[in-house]
Amino acid sequence: MHSVRKLWARVLAVLAAILLAAVAGIALAYPSVAAATCPGCYGLAELEEGVYTESGLSDPQKAQVRQVIRQAHKLVADFYGSQESSPSLLICLTDACYSRIGGKKERGIAILNRSVMLSPRGVDAVIASHEMSHVELHNRLTSTAELPQWFDEGLAVVVSDDARYLAPESAADRCLITPAGPLPVTLEEWLSAASKDAGTYAKSACQVSRWLRENGGRAGLLSLIDRLNAGEHFTSIVKPTH
Repeated sequence: MHSVRKLWARVLAVLAAILLAAVAGIALAYPSVAAATCPGCYGLAELEEGVYTESGLSDPQKAQVRQVIRQAHKLVADFYGSQESSPSLLICLTDACYSRIGGKKERGIAILNRSVMLSPRGVDAVIASHEMSHVELHNRLTSTAELPQWFDEGLAVVVSDDARYLAPESAADRCLITPAGPLPVTLEEWLSAASKDAGTYAKSACQVSRWLRENGGRAGLLSLIDRLNAGEHFTSIVKPTH
């Protein structure tokens, strides 16, 4: 009996070591995923439910973060009619903090469609709602249907009402740059195209804004989501407009 217990103790010790190594490997390879799972492990403190910031913020900085988050939630909820997702938000006001949680040069990023990270350059309602739009859209998609990246990104620009890439909502046509050809479909294609041409966001937003205008806006988008969840293919529903 003693030898059996000893054997099991060794097995459990080996399994624990393997698990620890796996967790450490994930933390090293994907610090943003690890930080989203355990914000406190990366020096972030909970400002309010689901919102984590670096410690030591002044009262004005805390007020700024709270205001940005309220505005971002409102943009998403106003566009969709409600907000069904509740991503955890990891917000850094210093580059050191953002680098520590795995951030790079981007202003913000959605992590696994469950969390949002904001850099010091992304603590504003436009960037926050853009990333939250990605989470909201994928939260509503219950099927395995895949959206082309240009639609996902273009929609996020529309939801966030980003004036860098869209004309005012009052304009007859919100397009600032009309796409002349196919837009990036995969994430890899998107990253390559957007890194070479910042206008890729404007082109995608143009395509999405025109589709929304011709398909009833929010009602058209919600119908698209329902049809995708029912098994229809994106390309059979959405036809690019020029």
